[in-house]
Amino acid sequence: MNIKQLIAVIALNALCIAASAQDNVLRLSLQEAQQYALEHNASMQNANLETKKAELTRWKTLSSMLPQVKAGFDYQNMCGYTMNIGGGRGMSSMMPDSMIINTPMGPMPISFSMPESSSSSESGGIAMNPSGTFSITASVAVTGAQIVGTMLQNIAMQMTDISRQQTEQQTRSNVKNVYVSILVMEQTIGLLDSSLANLEQLAATSQSAVDVGAAEQVDADKLQVQVASMKSSINSTRRSLQALRNSMLLQLGADVGSQLVLTTPVDEILSVDNATQLLAKGFDITKNYNYQLLEQNEKLARRNITMARMDLTPTLSAYYQYSAKTYFGKDEGFNMTPPNMVGASVSLPLFSSGSRTANIKSAKIDYQEALNSKRQAEDGLKVQYNQLSFDLASALENFDIQSRNLDVTRRVFDNITEKYKFGRASSLEVTNASTDIISAQSNYIQAVMSVISAQLALENLINVDNQ
Repeated sequence: MNIKQLIAVIALNALCIAASAQDNVLRLSLQEAQQYALEHNASMQNANLETKKAELTRWKTLSSMLPQVKAGFDYQNMCGYTMNIGGGRGMSSMMPDSMIINTPMGPMPISFSMPESSSSSESGGIAMNPSGTFSITASVAVTGAQIVGTMLQNIAMQMTDISRQQTEQQTRSNVKNVYVSILVMEQTIGLLDSSLANLEQLAATSQSAVDVGAAEQVDADKLQVQVASMKSSINSTRRSLQALRNSMLLQLGADVGSQLVLTTPVDEILSVDNATQLLAKGFDITKNYNYQLLEQNEKLARRNITMARMDLTPTLSAYYQYSAKTYFGKDEGFNMTPPNMVGASVSLPLFSSGSRTANIKSAKIDYQEALNSKRQAEDGLKVQYNQLSFDLASALENFDIQSRNLDVTRRVFDNITEKYKFGRASSLEVTNASTDIISAQSNYIQAVMSVISAQLALENLINVDNQ
């Protein structure tokens, strides 16, 4: 292989790698990231499956009250025996296998014999040829417990659907929280890189001044230490950013090797006006998913009382059976099975030594406990709303303070570095200014995350759109 062919192969491989990397890039806005998570997140998929399972369970309970139809085929072979009814020739030989049945005409003997002992033509016997019976049976049974059980399954299905919506809400919130964290980290790294560039320029200028005898080495060393400190802070922030990206991929349910490109700017998500409007919305407790689950649990407990009472109700059942019997011998046998048959029954429980009464009383106690839990949870949710409103208001105030502090600290740092260039500021002042800006940026990040966390918590509680 000559050098040109080698270069061509290397270039082709590079293009393939670049194309593969391009395929693994996820460019997502906040809404797109949330929708992607709803479609691929494992917890969300399980919640959807639980909803389907609840629907199937409900249908299983409902189908138990519908007609059940089954078909069957029976084969019988009497091993060549002949059935003889009444007296006749050869009766003495058949007496050991005979029986007496009562008929309107009086007792009548029936006996069985093998063909060699007596022929059916001679004794008037009936040949018992091999036969097959095909049958279809349709039956239905209805109890009060089945009817109430269907109602219970309806409630269970509603609870499963509420849990699915709650999982969807939590998935959206988690994605939004990590999404904003990544954006803030990227913004912070950009600010720190800008400050580092200025600090490195000052350190280089200071070292040049030391080299020509215009400054002391200790001043240049202080700046070098501060440069190293800021680089360490940037590296730590980059590692935190990578951890957040990995967390986002898990939330999305995406390939862990994918690259994320987030297209929604942080200023568009972090809206002080939206957070302020959220505080003015008020709290409609009936929209809260936890409260909705408690309401369904109350209904479930009330239905369980009815279910316990259904043990005192009768059971109704009915059936229809069709039978078609076929003989496989040359002589048609004696078919005593009618082709059509119907039946019905009613059963009523009478005495159970008090167990049914105890079940009813126990169900009533469970219902009272459900009412108490709901009442307590209602008060707790109202207290939680007040606390989350206070937390969001405090977070907004702190965000405003830290935003202004970051702006002032950055201007102070720029001013000090400019003065240092002309010898009107000391290296200590530069060190303090750079330390202040790192601290201010850290406080700003915490303030932003506090606002987002408080806003998401309040949005989830009052159940509003958190996109």
